[in-house]
Amino acid sequence: MLPPPRHRSTLSPSPSNGDSGTPSPKPPAQSQRPPLPTRRGTLAQVEDIPIAASPRLPERSANVTLPERKPVGISKLPPPPTRTIALGDKLPPPRRPPSPESEDESGEEDDPKAQAVDNMPDTTTSSRKPPVLSFREGWSEPKIHVHPHSGIFVASGSNVVVGHSTQIKIYDLSVADVPILTLDTKDLGVKDAKVTAMEFRLTAVKADRGFLLWIGTKEGHLFEVDIRTGYVANAKLIAHPHPVTHMFRYGRSMVTMDEGGKTLIFSPGENGEDISLAYTQPRVVRTTEKQEFVKLLDGKLWTATRMDHHSHGHQKFPIIRVYDIFNPVAATGRSLLPTEHVGSVTSATIIPSQQDFVYVGHEEGYVTIWSLRTGDGYPKCVEVMRIAMSDVLCVEGVNDRLWAGARNGMISVFDVSQKPWLVTNSWNAHPGLPVLRLAVNCNAIERNGKLCVISVGRDECLRLWDGLLGVVWIDNELRESEQEYSSFHGLSMLLVSWNCDSARPDSLVSDPVNFEFLNEALTNVDSPDIIAFGFQEVIDLESRKMTAKNVLLGGKKKAEDNGLSDKVTRAYKRWYDRLTAAVRTAMPPSCPYVCVHTENLVGLFTCIFVKGAERARLNDVAVTTVKRGMGGRYGNKGAIVARFVIGDSSLCIINCHLAAGQNAVRRRNADAAGILEEKAVFPAGDHSIAYVGGGDGSMVLDHELVFFHGDLNYRIDHRRDAIIAAVRANDLTSLYQHDQLLREVKYNRGCRLRGFSEGPLTFAPTYKYDRRSNEYDTSEKHRAPAWCDRILWKSREVSRVRLREYRRYEANVSDHRPISASFDLTVKTVDRSEMERRKREVERIWVGVEERLLKSAREFYMSQMLL
Repeated sequence: MLPPPRHRSTLSPSPSNGDSGTPSPKPPAQSQRPPLPTRRGTLAQVEDIPIAASPRLPERSANVTLPERKPVGISKLPPPPTRTIALGDKLPPPRRPPSPESEDESGEEDDPKAQAVDNMPDTTTSSRKPPVLSFREGWSEPKIHVHPHSGIFVASGSNVVVGHSTQIKIYDLSVADVPILTLDTKDLGVKDAKVTAMEFRLTAVKADRGFLLWIGTKEGHLFEVDIRTGYVANAKLIAHPHPVTHMFRYGRSMVTMDEGGKTLIFSPGENGEDISLAYTQPRVVRTTEKQEFVKLLDGKLWTATRMDHHSHGHQKFPIIRVYDIFNPVAATGRSLLPTEHVGSVTSATIIPSQQDFVYVGHEEGYVTIWSLRTGDGYPKCVEVMRIAMSDVLCVEGVNDRLWAGARNGMISVFDVSQKPWLVTNSWNAHPGLPVLRLAVNCNAIERNGKLCVISVGRDECLRLWDGLLGVVWIDNELRESEQEYSSFHGLSMLLVSWNCDSARPDSLVSDPVNFEFLNEALTNVDSPDIIAFGFQEVIDLESRKMTAKNVLLGGKKKAEDNGLSDKVTRAYKRWYDRLTAAVRTAMPPSCPYVCVHTENLVGLFTCIFVKGAERARLNDVAVTTVKRGMGGRYGNKGAIVARFVIGDSSLCIINCHLAAGQNAVRRRNADAAGILEEKAVFPAGDHSIAYVGGGDGSMVLDHELVFFHGDLNYRIDHRRDAIIAAVRANDLTSLYQHDQLLREVKYNRGCRLRGFSEGPLTFAPTYKYDRRSNEYDTSEKHRAPAWCDRILWKSREVSRVRLREYRRYEANVSDHRPISASFDLTVKTVDRSEMERRKREVERIWVGVEERLLKSAREFYMSQMLL
């Protein structure tokens, strides 16, 4: 180990005299330079302090024990820490980081992922029903293969053309999902030419529209083929010196672009005749080479490359070049930069209802918004939105929505008229694999009366979607008339939540208040149909032994008798036995209860009972866990999620423990969002009619009734003494404006708990107490009291959940007080035949709505010169 560095001195030490080690100042040289003029300081003058010379370093002995260092000069600063470890000695163990529960709760929150969640589009009301479209009603989806890397496709009406290597396959999906015609490039008159780009040409003759296909090849050739016959109408060999990479139509003009940046613009002559590869002389526009993103929007060519970035500090901005190619005077292009850091450009589009803006998709989950109506005619970035945590691979404006494809195979549809954006639809289009491209088949509007959207994924499948989302519109209208085909009956439910701070059940026998807690809670409601207990910190989260045991032995296999995990620790088993006995004692013998759910997750414990008479009506019973601690790898924070279907209504009960810390509001919001939006929490249910939003029961928000409770850890942002004074004065309403959860729900549009309801907080804050005391925290941290323990609910129909009571209890063996809420629920039973009759009526209404939307879509694509 090296010795500590020597401090420099303004005076050089003289050679040591013997072994004294005492340095003495060196006499000034005769030719000393004149002193610099004294500059008057801006601070108050202090007396000059003589500076002592640096001490000589001691000799290093074999024992390598360093003496205590002495301060340099007579500065009043404390000496540096002494080095007490000899060379070769073993380093001391690293300090144990504080646990989340014991850390200083006044620290600032700086988790960027948690901050990003608040600004993400709201997905809590989205429909997950895939809007599948077919050109042959009653037939299964077509299975069309598209190579993920070199495969290309174009569509016109029910015709889809797929090109790869030397082959071109032409499909008519109104007839079959097998090719009606297969061409090889040798049929075009060129051997071994590889297809690299395709686009349909718009013709003056209506009968030919959507049938004349331009094809570009790797060798730079251009061909025009009639897909009805396979006849090669025209050709222009070696039109480009490099592989043709892109083709676009703009009115009756065609634009082709090669890898070297050479762009050819074929436009009809003054006589109005259609363009011809054989006779039309194209105009040349030069762009930069090897463009990875190219799109023709509003008559301008937008381009970008992955490596073309502008760096500013630690941030990089992708450079977008826009060429006004139909204006020969301004065809040189202009470079544009977004206003904030975003990833590389992947795609761009115009939403028909927002025609003054271009929406550009980027890697890293960003979308930039560019205004087209500017003074100089070139777009200007006006806003940056982050819509996903992973890359936005493709975007397409459809009707009044923005469609976006993601790396996980999901297609999401955004309502951009709200802030934050609202996800209206989200479905698994290409399971687990990236969505590579989205495209609108606008020719299908006139030829087939459909607004068709096509997606291609890394799974090599081409899929068709209804751009008008008709199936979702029909479902929503059908739901509005649910009263006409459903019968309803009531249920009662009791929900008890408590952070027991690792207290054991036998600790409740210490005094009458603790002893009566469970009995008081259970008898508070007259024999409820459903009883749900949700406990937090059943084991000591500070104990390494307990948490390790729970993580390593927390098996998921269930016993047949009570649903407990085979390897569950004794702490959970003790509470299960105590709760079972309490229910048996408190409820009438003539009304037995059955435990339908029991689960644990590193301190969390859920136990749900239902009346034996109701057990036979339960279906799709399932329970699972969601980990949120340590980035989802550890369950000290997270949730136990239980669900079942009763009648034709689905219930989901979530017992959760969110991030701790006075200032960890965003982390709590992120935990809540992660729990509510976790993908495929459950297996798909069998009773599809019981789930909402087009879901199949695999996600939390697919359920009609959702209860979200536990130690949510939201605090009160107010002085401790002021909170305690308000509690003692029974002035709880004055604290509402300082409660973090109430404030987030009211002001933060990105908070995922915004759609949930809660009863009035008429009881004192439940945290933090001294154990076995009625005094709020008197430790050295003096934590401010807070309503950490909460019970929230969300119902598709607000009237189907009625809160009867929301209260706390005074059991004092924990630093939290228990709470409970009792509800009257309304569940439905559907008459299937009556529902089908009503559905047929709604479908007839949809026909008129569809015609109006198609007319609006046709007008937009005509304005964009695509029809």
